[in-house]
Amino acid sequence: MSGDVSRLFGAASTLGAAFGAALLLTSCTSGKTYEGVAGTVTENRDTIFSDGGVGLTLFGASKENAVAAPVVVNAYLWRASLDTLAFMPLASADPFGGVIISEWYAPPETPEERFKVNVYILGPTLRADGLRISIFRQTRSGGVWSDAPVNAEMTTEFENAVLSRARDLRLRAVAEKE
Repeated sequence: MSGDVSRLFGAASTLGAAFGAALLLTSCTSGKTYEGVAGTVTENRDTIFSDGGVGLTLFGASKENAVAAPVVVNAYLWRASLDTLAFMPLASADPFGGVIISEWYAPPETPEERFKVNVYILGPTLRADGLRISIFRQTRSGGVWSDAPVNAEMTTEFENAVLSRARDLRLRAVAEKE
């Protein structure tokens, strides 16, 4: 048991060191001008530390010039995904990363099986390839839950339901503007 714990802590510290190194390498720039996410131009950012030498700036030129980063996922796909998953309890929903994870849900008709859904919104455009859905299924036998295969049509039907709802939301928004 103690060997497992030490391996876990060793792996965690290795991952932490790798993340820290990646953060330092990606945060420092060569002083060149680049286009930011919000279309703003940032210049001459030599280090990850702010002008006062105290703060750490990761997502903007400085604290004074920082702008709120826009949501980089499609709002219609996001809302449609939440609407389609409304019958399931949610474990987490990250609008900036475009990830929605549900809790396990057992339909009342079949209490011996349960489902979990992960939704990934991959970009800012309303496109079918901007959505990826993973459905997991478990069945209970003898009081123990075990993984079971999911019918591929179920995932396709769920994606189609989300895309159809997103299209309806988009059409309604366009009609309201006119």
